[in-house]
Order: sequence, then structure tokens, then C-alpha cells
Amino acid sequence: LTGFSQFCTINVSADSSAEFPDRVSLMEVRLQAQEDEITLLKSSLADALRRIRLHDQLLPILKQQLICLYVDIQPVFTWKLTLISVLWCSRVRRNSEKLGNPERQRKRLDKKAASSANLLTRQSIKMFIRGRPITMYIPSNIQNYEDLKMEPPSERLELDWVYGYRGRDCRANLYFLPSGEAVYFIACVVVLYHINNRTQRHYRKHTDCVRCLTLHPDKVRVASGQTAGVDKDGKPLQPCVHIWDSTTLVTLQQIGLGTFQRGVASVAFSVADSGAFLCVIDDSNEHMLSVWDCNKGTKHAEVKSTNEAVFAVDFNPSDSTNIITCGKSHVYFWTLNTGQFTKKQGIFGKYKKPKFIQCFVFSLTGDVLTGDSEGNILTWGKSAADVKTLGKGAKETFQIMRQTRAHEGSVFTLCTLQGGGLLSGGGKDRKIIRWSADLAPERECEIPEKYGAVRTIADVDGEELLVGTTRNAVLRGTFSDGFVAIVQGHVDEMWGLATHPSQNIFLTCGHDRQVCLWNTEEHKLDWCITLEEYGLCAGFCPNGSVVSVGLSTGRWMVLDLLTREVVSESTDGNEQLSVMRYSPDGSFLAVGSHDNFIYIYNVTESGRRYTRFGKCNGHSSFITHLDWSKDGKYIMSNSGDYEILYWDIAAGCKLLRNRYESKDREWASYTCVLGFHVMGVWLEGSDGTDINALCRSHSERVVAVADDFCKVHLFQYPCPKPKAPSHKYDGHGSHVTNVCFTHSDSHLLSMGGKDTCILQWRVMGGGSGDSRERLGSVSASSTSTNSPEPATS
Repeated sequence: LTGFSQFCTINVSADSSAEFPDRVSLMEVRLQAQEDEITLLKSSLADALRRIRLHDQLLPILKQQLICLYVDIQPVFTWKLTLISVLWCSRVRRNSEKLGNPERQRKRLDKKAASSANLLTRQSIKMFIRGRPITMYIPSNIQNYEDLKMEPPSERLELDWVYGYRGRDCRANLYFLPSGEAVYFIACVVVLYHINNRTQRHYRKHTDCVRCLTLHPDKVRVASGQTAGVDKDGKPLQPCVHIWDSTTLVTLQQIGLGTFQRGVASVAFSVADSGAFLCVIDDSNEHMLSVWDCNKGTKHAEVKSTNEAVFAVDFNPSDSTNIITCGKSHVYFWTLNTGQFTKKQGIFGKYKKPKFIQCFVFSLTGDVLTGDSEGNILTWGKSAADVKTLGKGAKETFQIMRQTRAHEGSVFTLCTLQGGGLLSGGGKDRKIIRWSADLAPERECEIPEKYGAVRTIADVDGEELLVGTTRNAVLRGTFSDGFVAIVQGHVDEMWGLATHPSQNIFLTCGHDRQVCLWNTEEHKLDWCITLEEYGLCAGFCPNGSVVSVGLSTGRWMVLDLLTREVVSESTDGNEQLSVMRYSPDGSFLAVGSHDNFIYIYNVTESGRRYTRFGKCNGHSSFITHLDWSKDGKYIMSNSGDYEILYWDIAAGCKLLRNRYESKDREWASYTCVLGFHVMGVWLEGSDGTDINALCRSHSERVVAVADDFCKVHLFQYPCPKPKAPSHKYDGHGSHVTNVCFTHSDSHLLSMGGKDTCILQWRVMGGGSGDSRERLGSVSASSTSTNSPEPATS
């Protein structure tokens, strides 16, 4: 107000009397606004004081909650013993004169406190993931944790069958051997599949994904090249080419180790000199072209090819000094002389230059036939140099002599027949066409759409053919009888895997939106359906009549195994589902979601009717794994932030805050990757995502682990100590996403992610006894005279 008076005085002396009322009105408005602001400030201050009083009232409650949290972290009896110790100390101080020797009494109390600490140490142990401590409570039947001996299991795995074929992004990778076997590859395994006997053999010396394959002129030796990849520490693995005997599966030569970059894209044996040389194109930026002596394993010559993609390479069958490569917008004709390469580019001339030259073969007349992305077969030949255009001294060129319209879309493969005929395989039209020696069409057929386009063709006997497709299938058939699939697989990343509770069948699902049911005895696909969304998890009902599949949108459905019909479906949240697990008696279904909840359903009518029972709310990150107790009343679950929580389902999905009380509970299955019984599967320094899946055998003797480094591990169960020994198995070419034992523990199924490969392992060896007997025998011989320190992994 004082400022306001001064302001008015100044303005009265400066302004005319006519303006004075207007200015007074303006200042009154401003004054009213200031009073309103002061009122708001007083209101805010009163609200703050009210909150402070409320906080003072809630402080005792918060203290009580902290005490409850402390009780959850440490066993109940620990704080009780501590409280007793404190009471004894106070009593001793009050009556020290009566006791006569305070120093002796103090030492006695210190001894009791040390005994309490030792008791605490014996009851729990901590492991660390990303620096975060995770407390594990030791079961009561283990008297001395330090005396537990971890040994590798007596059981071992032997590769029994490989499901799948890599046709979606590889070329010329299917051949027929005189032994009656088709040879092809997927992941790190080269498969030799006898098409009549329906048996498999496997070449498994590669350390990463196989990318190319070729057959020696003797029809016995095989060369296969692999990609570089990385090891578990992120260090690059060196790519190479293996030359091996298809009869004995013995590696004869390892070529180019430390020479090739990124991987090996194409390989080819020379023919004119009976396969003395091997030609290789690597995956470097320059796509290095190199020729190697097969017997010595030494490099004969090398040159930079092109910066564009190269799809195929081969020797001229009548002259090993001539080599051809093709790829994106090019065909190169190479001549090798005294260790030096010279290159000539194919001239398209008046013909349209295609974007890709996909493949090529040599005709019996010596001409080169190429298939391109325009659907044409181009015939190339030597032509005299055009002196008028190129000048004197110009050399001969390679030009297109003829263009033959073959397919709608790309020509993915060409295959020559013994009589001089030719086979071509189309992309968009999915046709296989047989041509005469002068490129006149003779016969054609179309493969079913569900198998994709024709990727490669192998001649069996001039009439019967093997066809590899872009949807990872191998077909067998003739023009007259049609084609049937003898090898099938997924075409995109897979995550969902479940084995039947009483039959030798299993179900898979993945990002290709396919749900497939496989037979482990007959090694074949029983049925396959395509969904609108991709599946991520699955679980069989204990009665075996239905299976539930969790999808990427929060929706899940229940399928009848016989009719393949959807008998029930529901949606929980709008995020992807990660686990579907039935209780042991089949009365409940637990659905783990990425929205941090576990949804519980009542199951009736033999798995055909589902009603919501409750929801487990308490995880602070997405659900990764869960298991039911053997009595079907409790659930153990893991989440993305490495929590281990326990739930009382019978009490209405109640979170059990005292995890110590669950240390002796028995579990119907064990797929949780975090827990006392499987603590030893984690390597030191693991970041929490190194292990994707885990499965205990039904006998409770072993546990299989799927890791992020292409390995399948087999551990003894339980394995509660850090750095537990295991058996390691190669075969997958990318992160292993899931593992699962069959109902009889006779086989283990492992599933790759990006490699789209399913490996079936036979479980060998093993003995009697279960995990409780092994733990019991250890604890019986243990002594507890020493106080062990908690182990750290």
C-alpha cells in the first residue's frame, strides 16, 4: 500500500487530473489480483502443513512396514534371536553386580551373538546378477552347504534328429549322393538324410552357421563353408571351409582359417582336373575370390571380386582356368593364369540389364546359361571384338546370344540333366519347368503355395527330383505324381515349445505365425496351422487333449489336438505372453505376461472351459518363467528384473512375502532360471539374459539349459553351487530359445531362435535315484562344526 501511495503521488504530479481516475482503477485491479495470489499461497501453505501432520501420523506405520521388509530379507528366527540377545544384554547390565563377573557374562553374550550369525549364514546364500544380490534360502535337508559336491551328470546327449532346412536365404545347398542320401544344412549341422530309409547322419564340425555347400566330382567329398559368428565373450570366430568325406564324416581339410572375412558365401570344386581346386567367395566388402589347392590346403590365387553381392561361383567344367561369378547386376568371366586373375564383364547389349543374376550352369555345348530376376534364361557365348567400336587390339567379349522367357518373377535355380536337358525353378510362379537341350519347354508343374518358391533343385535319377524351397522345406516327387514334403521347418524366430504329457509329440510356435505339432518317433510334422499373430509360448493340459498357445498381443487360445479347432480363447492385457503353465492336476492355468501380471484361470470340462480365478500382482517387471508346486497350491515365478516371488493360489493369489517359508517346497516342474536348486547354471559375470530357458527332467536327475551362445548344457540336478560342471553341446547357430524333455525323459528338444532349427537329442546313460536322495546323502555326511561363509557367483 505504501508503494501504491507513492505511485499515485508521482502520477498526480505528472499527469493531468483527467487521467487520474483511470489509473486509480487500474491499480485497484492489480491490488485485487495480488490479494488473490496471497489467498492461494495461504491455501497451499495450509495443505502443506496438513500433509506434514499426515506424514507424522504415518511414520509409525512406515517403520512397521520396514520391519516387515527386514523380516522378508532375513529368516524370521534371526531377528528373534537378535531381540533375545538385546534383552539378555540389558538384563545383564541391570544385574551385573548380582552376577559377580560382568566380563565373563559379556563374553558369553558375544558367543551367543556369533552363534546367531553362524545360524543365519547356514540358512541363506546370495548370488549376484549385474551387481544385484539375490538371496537363496537353503533347504532344511542340507546341513552343510559347503560340503555339497558338484559333478557333471552321468547322462549325456546324442544328436538324434534335425528338423528343418535353410532355404529362405541360401542357394544351391541341396545335393543327392550315390548313397541315397540328400545332403543339406541348417544351423551348424550338415544333414545327410536317406530319403528311402528315413534316417539321418550329421556332420557337426562347424562352429557357426553353415552358409554354402558343394559336392565334389567324385560324389563322395563335400565342401561346406560357415559364417564367422562370435563367441560368448563377443570375440569373432574365424570362418573357414571344411572338406569332408560323406561316407565316414571325417574332416579331410580345413581351408582358409584366418583368411576369410565375415563368412563364406559360395564354394565350388573344379571339374576338369577331378576336383583338385576349390574356389571360394567370402562375405567381405570386396567379396574376395580365391582358389585353393584341395590336397595341400594352400591358397593358389586371390583377387577382389566386386563390392556388389555375389550369389554363385563355379569353374568351367572343361577348363579349370576359367571361373564365372554372378550376382547383383553382373556376370564376370575370370581367367586364372600363373596365379593372376583377369576379368571380363558380360555385355548385356540390347537386352535389358536385370537387377540380379541369381544362378548359372554350363550347357553340354559349353555355353553359359544364367537365370535372372526378370524371369529370363540368358545364353552367353564368346563373340569377336567389335573393332569399329572398341578399336584395334580389342579382345573377344562375352555377350548374350539368346534370351528365353522362363518364369514370372525370378529364376532362382538351374539344374542340368544327364541327357542335356535343363530344369529351372521359379520364384513368384513357384513352377518347375523341364527344358530340352535347345531350350524348348517340355513339362512343368507348380509346387503348393504353402511351401514357398523354388530355391534349388537336385536330380535323383532323371525323373525323380528333390526341391528345396524358400519356406525351409525339402520336397520329393516327379512331374507326373507331384511333390510331397520330406523335410519341413519354421521360417522365422521360434520361442514356444511344449512336450506332450504322455505321448511322443511336441508343439512349437514362433514369429512365422505357425503352430506345428511334431512326432518324435516318426520324425515328421503331424500338422501345422497359421495364426493371425505370432506365438511365443505354449503348454499342454495334463490330460493331453488340448494345448494352450500364448500370442504376441496378450491373446491366448486353446487348441484341440485332434480337430485343431480353437475350443477357447481369451485376452489378458495388451502385451505379449511369455509362459503358459497348467497346474499338475489340470484344474488351473497360469498365464505369465509382459505386463508384469500372472493371470490364473479355473479349468473345467477337460480343459475346454476357462474362467478367471485371480491375478498375481507384485512383480515389478515382465514375467519370464513360472512353475507350480506338486500340490498345485503355490507358484514360483521369475521376472525380467531377476525377482523370485512365491504365490499362494489357494489363498486368492496372495504374494508370500516371507520367501524363507518356501525353501522346502517341492515343485512339479522346474523351469525358473533363478532359484537355489539351479543357481550353479549361471556363469560368473552373467548379465541375467545369458540363459533363456531351463528344464528339469521328470526324473529330477538332470537339468537342461538353453543359453545365448548357441549352446545346450546338461547339469546335474540340483546344482546349487556356483561354477557347476556341465556337458556342453553345439549345433545351433544362434541363441537357443527353449529346451524341454519328453514325457519319458528319453529325448530332449532344443529350439534355436534365428536359425529356425529344432534339434532332437537322445538322452544316454543315467542311473537310479533322484535329487532328494542325492541331497540327503550329502547332508547326512556333512558336519556343521564350522560356520561357512556365503558363496558368491
